[in-house]
Amino acid sequence: MAYDDLRDWIAALDRAGELKKIKTEVDPILEIAEITDRVSKNIGGRASSPGGPAMLFQNIKSHAGAQVLINQFGSARRMNLALEVDQLDEVADRIRQFMDVKSPQGFLDKVKMLPMLAEMGKFFPKTISTGPCKEVIRRDNFSLDEFPILQCWPKDAGRFITLPCVITRDPKTGKRNVGMYRMQVYDSQTTGMHWQRQKVAAEHYRERMRARAGARAVDIMARSSGGSVLADGERPSGKMEVAVAIGTDPAITFSAIVPAPPDVEEYLIAGFLRQKPVEVVKCETVDLEVPASAEIVLEGHVNLDELRTEGPFGDHTGFYSLEDLYPVFHLSCVTHRKNPIYSTTIVGKPPMEDGWMGKAVERIFLPLMKLTIPEIVDINLPVEGIFHNLMIVSIKKSYPGQARKVMNAVWSLGQAMFTKCIIVVDEDVNVQDIGEVTLKVLNHIDPERDIQFTLGPIDSLDHASRLPNYGSKMGIDATRKWSSEGFNRPWPDEILMDEKTKALVDKKWKELGFE
Repeated sequence: MAYDDLRDWIAALDRAGELKKIKTEVDPILEIAEITDRVSKNIGGRASSPGGPAMLFQNIKSHAGAQVLINQFGSARRMNLALEVDQLDEVADRIRQFMDVKSPQGFLDKVKMLPMLAEMGKFFPKTISTGPCKEVIRRDNFSLDEFPILQCWPKDAGRFITLPCVITRDPKTGKRNVGMYRMQVYDSQTTGMHWQRQKVAAEHYRERMRARAGARAVDIMARSSGGSVLADGERPSGKMEVAVAIGTDPAITFSAIVPAPPDVEEYLIAGFLRQKPVEVVKCETVDLEVPASAEIVLEGHVNLDELRTEGPFGDHTGFYSLEDLYPVFHLSCVTHRKNPIYSTTIVGKPPMEDGWMGKAVERIFLPLMKLTIPEIVDINLPVEGIFHNLMIVSIKKSYPGQARKVMNAVWSLGQAMFTKCIIVVDEDVNVQDIGEVTLKVLNHIDPERDIQFTLGPIDSLDHASRLPNYGSKMGIDATRKWSSEGFNRPWPDEILMDEKTKALVDKKWKELGFE
């Protein structure tokens, strides 16, 4: 059964022994972040498992009665619990089954598809009249200062909302998008909106700017020719409506970070993950729908002609992302549950909670990569490579130069275009074993021959690129080289013991005195 809301999820974590309730007073300014950083890295050796437990802080300085949930996704087991599977491959298998569906060729094929179509019908969001997020509605006299929003690192520009589900609407198609973008708190009623240029919400913003610029051009042409300018109702608004949900059930929160195609709503993805529709309600002051069970909802807008300095912010790269100009979010209404639980996360030097979320994305969406690049066997995005700095890919090599074809194909895929370094190995290399990868890559390459460089888009968080958002990338072909690739020397066999001797030693192992 899907989790009804964040509180149901917290109860499940508690039952599973994955939650630590902390009643000692803690400060949301730096202190919670330092505690969480130590726990997620097992510093001190007291954490019960890799990644440590989820934590529910119940005594927040200057916020009587408030609670803060953090590190909810911070282990492999909790990611499985969040998506209600024993292994993340189960989700990947479900995706694969839907992708393998072929167009029905006759009546019998259509009948066979009915159960799958019925199952798909369960995924679509359902609009309801009201929900728990409407228990308290505040159209005025509201303040962000009432919530225990964290400052995570000493040189952060201030407090940041770090786990928001930001809802926007495509002005052309009307489709909603749910993304996750940090929000720097400027004051009690305004924040930054850090949607990087490649994010879907940023494209919604640009679409509105283009429409507004187009309307201005029409007016100029009309005035110059003596024609009629656009009426006020025909002119695009200078504002973009935005809603922010904080404290949703785990499937919705996770869906906000997945690299979904722009035409697929994250509410639909969440429904697929939870096997139950996401219930949404209409906002009070903007034309958007938000998860009905969210703990906190912020409604408002960004002005198309307003930018403000945002950052610095201690980021998942392990370094501070530098200040830059971003849109400003103005609140018009706040709704929330009674005694809302503030859900948050911190990022910094890995491993941290976001690393486990990233690995889940890697596992779940591997079938989609294989659909586009079928020779891929497996991929690994090591957490130390912060996901966009290093991708290790194993392939079933069938023709000369295929490794380079794969590199270029990866660089053409959505957010994978930002991958700074791609290493391609043969299918017999376990890409999840960094030791094996290191051994075989360094043995298999001739650097001048096997390393290629290219130029293109770079993640805006990359502080080393020659220009913001633009720089070089590196691909390494560590596959075995063929004569058809100009390699005419013999390739040595890998050292492996024969199976007969291994079986003999297996039988004698205990007798030899080894456990």
